Amino acid sequence: MSDDIVLYDIPSNVPGSAWSPNVWKTRYTLNYKGLAYRTEWIEYPDIESTCKRIGAAPDPIHTRDGRPLYVLPVIYDPKTSTAVSDSAQIAEYLDATYPDTPRVLPPGSKTVQYAFLAAYRLILPHIFQFTLRRTEEFLNPPSQAHFQKHKYAGISYDPPTGDAQEAGWKKVEADFGLLAGWLDKGEADGPYILGANISFLDFAVAGYLIWMRIVWGENSQEWQNIKTWHSGKWDAFLKRLEKYETIVI
Repeated sequence: MSDDIVLYDIPSNVPGSAWSPNVWKTRYTLNYKGLAYRTEWIEYPDIESTCKRIGAAPDPIHTRDGRPLYVLPVIYDPKTSTAVSDSAQIAEYLDATYPDTPRVLPPGSKTVQYAFLAAYRLILPHIFQFTLRRTEEFLNPPSQAHFQKHKYAGISYDPPTGDAQEAGWKKVEADFGLLAGWLDKGEADGPYILGANISFLDFAVAGYLIWMRIVWGENSQEWQNIKTWHSGKWDAFLKRLEKYETIVI
């Protein structure tokens, strides 16, 4: 049996196309570290049973109808017989277990990185009204039905139209403008969020950018518009991490 780490991901109806922003954070991390792994594709309805089978913990914060909520990303490491869930916890595990690989949460940075992640999550919700319906269409039938049944509370899956659409996009652009301002403050220190070296934060931001690019399409008007925002910052951001985009089957 292979000792390769197993990365669990949700398939789409476009073969070989990985879309989940949260799983992308872990894929980037594994690729950056150069660790041997393989992807096991599981549909949404099978996530809970798979996690229970391998011993992966449920989401530490969110529940569904008072029950534990099992979500991806999850990895299973046969070398240590360990299952780990949550992209940041996976990054911590990989840093500790494989110290000869480049660290993404190096000593002295964890407090700053977790604080940034908390702030970053607050600027994401406005984009969901434009991405969730397209994400649903991207899924295979079993996952699509699950996605429809367990919709995000309080978020419309139908993109706005007319004036509401224009206003919605302005909010999204403003949100990313806030993020751009944060990144600009450290620009003189290096090309990455923490300066000269890549950190988990780069993968956290890239995970959502690549999700948008994939579900809309490289040549879509939505992605072409985002590429022009803030002097082309977001296209350039992804290009700096392009070498770590490999989808290992």
